[in-house]
Amino acid sequence: MLGYVTLGTNNLDRAVAFYDELLATIGAGRFLETEQFVAWSVSPEKAGLAISIPFDGQPATVGNGVMAAIELDSPEAVDAFYQKALELGATCEGPAGPRGEMPGFYAGYFRDLDGNKLNGFYFDMPTA
Repeated sequence: MLGYVTLGTNNLDRAVAFYDELLATIGAGRFLETEQFVAWSVSPEKAGLAISIPFDGQPATVGNGVMAAIELDSPEAVDAFYQKALELGATCEGPAGPRGEMPGFYAGYFRDLDGNKLNGFYFDMPTA
């Protein structure tokens, strides 16, 4: 349904370095780049994540209640992605692990260097 999600930054070089390294761990690379905007994806047919300096010239701010969720293929991939984000300077918003309120849902939540909230998740949909 979504094509990509864009998050704001006040330091494009720093944000791009963070996401280049973090997203490389899941096989994502840059697919679109301008002086103000960089986007990554695992393939042209998949949704992407972008970082941008706000086009209106105002400072980037964090949206309250806004979060980008990155789908991964196993709980182990979630653990590795979450740990890499923290190693790169992200802050914990909820350690990687199962979420009891949703059986089969496993996620790790963090904030990037600009305070944008993300998570890496795996969902093993229970069968009836």
